[in-house]
Amino acid sequence: MAEKKALGKLLIDSGIITDEQLTMALDQQRISKKRLGEVLVDLNIVTERQILEVLEYQLKIPFFDLNKFEIDEECPLLINEAMARRHQILPVNRENNELIVAMTDPLNLQALDDVRIFTGMSVKPIMATQQDVLSSIDRFYSREDAEKAVEDFKKEIDFAQISESDNEALSDVSNAPVVRLVNSVIQHAIRSRASDIHIEPFDKHLRIRFRVDGELLEIMKSAKAAHAAIVTRIKIMGKMDIAEKRVPQDGRVEMSLDGKDVDLRISILPTVYGEKIVIRLLGRSDLVMSKEQLGFSESNIVLFDGIIKSTNGIILVTGPTGSGKTTTLYAVLRELNKVNKNIITVEDPVEYRLEGINQVQVNTKAGLTFANGLRSILRQDPDIIMIGEIRDGETAQIAVRAAITGHLVLSTMHTNDSASTVSRLVDMGVEPYLVSSSVVGVTAQRLLRRICPECKISYQSDRAEMDVLRLREPITLYKGAGCSNCNHTGYRGRIAIHEIMQVTSQIRDLIDKRASIDHIRNVAVKQGSTSLRENSVELVRKGVTTIDELLKVTYSIE
Repeated sequence: MAEKKALGKLLIDSGIITDEQLTMALDQQRISKKRLGEVLVDLNIVTERQILEVLEYQLKIPFFDLNKFEIDEECPLLINEAMARRHQILPVNRENNELIVAMTDPLNLQALDDVRIFTGMSVKPIMATQQDVLSSIDRFYSREDAEKAVEDFKKEIDFAQISESDNEALSDVSNAPVVRLVNSVIQHAIRSRASDIHIEPFDKHLRIRFRVDGELLEIMKSAKAAHAAIVTRIKIMGKMDIAEKRVPQDGRVEMSLDGKDVDLRISILPTVYGEKIVIRLLGRSDLVMSKEQLGFSESNIVLFDGIIKSTNGIILVTGPTGSGKTTTLYAVLRELNKVNKNIITVEDPVEYRLEGINQVQVNTKAGLTFANGLRSILRQDPDIIMIGEIRDGETAQIAVRAAITGHLVLSTMHTNDSASTVSRLVDMGVEPYLVSSSVVGVTAQRLLRRICPECKISYQSDRAEMDVLRLREPITLYKGAGCSNCNHTGYRGRIAIHEIMQVTSQIRDLIDKRASIDHIRNVAVKQGSTSLRENSVELVRKGVTTIDELLKVTYSIE
């Protein structure tokens, strides 16, 4: 209690809080069992930054931004993860025999004593925000856990004695090494914000890569001999046939980590060196976002709102795999989800369960395809129908019939831009007059990586960049220098760019006349549509993303 009173006294002496506020916080602290600083922040009496500034001034303990601090990768491993999480501390560097420890509460003398006894080194505290410390703990210990699990697996399993018949035994729940190895890799991926895990066998080694913000990063290499046990364990998790190794297999598993529910979609593909595994990680909270969070510009929100207010017709979201189409559709469904509307979806797979919406999972083996599911849905008195993807002519025809009979249909397609979606539907066998009378709007989208806010730097544009942006004079642009917060890539997170085409009477006439894609696109631009490239140019000029991202994502659609 002495250290808690000390923090309260420091804040009172600094004029940040009053005696009454401290008393209220201490009463709440006795109930919640949290530290006083956390309670004060939870009650919105002070900010975490205010507390750290007072402590920095009063105690002469420096405050550091860990995202800009060069952490010695060996130092966090001088203590164990349990101690780091219990005290919210992280060793970040050392000077001779003195260990520099970042902590959220420098008044926690017990934490300093524990580190001093555990490491046998003298300890020098520095302060950092709780978010920075916890994210750094996630980054360092999840990777260390995965690497340690690999080493333990090597030590405990005699690869020379493993036969094909032993693979199932190796992957049994009671067998700690391979279970811990697979779990550690998945946890490391989730904490690294990865969207996919790639486990790839080669001639002499096993490579593990994560896709983070759309880019693949190599995480580790392991002995090839570990591959068979890993594959078998993952097949068991995904309820797949462990004896079948000649054909591709798909599976799914749900798990929870750090209080977050995550769906794992597993794909296994036979290659010349063995079965390759790709695990798609779907964080359910990431799929429920508003239009503003998705990156819609103000002008595009106006266009998009005009489309989704339609009471019937087809609304399409297009783009390549992994461009966020499903996330956009879920944002629309969440907005349209009212008690007076009967909304039914048919998806493969159902990526997020929405309260109040009837969702149907495609089951091809049982004969439940998009087309069959859609026929049944039309007998369920729907107001709004969402089809996960229009993949074939049969599904397209049924969707069109649903739209022209008074239903609002939402779906996705794989096309390069909004105008080319029209020709794709015609290619699928839908007559132009049916396309023009059923489609009310098309949104094409892509994802661009955001510049990391922690290492963002400015520079003057050169001649080549001015040509790309169609500028006459140099302007200030931005890029990421690379830091521990972004794995030294210069990017953290992604933002969507959109091209929205409303199917107006003029565009309907062009569709009926089988006008060219270019002609339809030009008319859409005159009516207010902003191209994907123009949308990305705007984000570059605002300092949200870089020229490199603009060229990489929009080069092929210019």
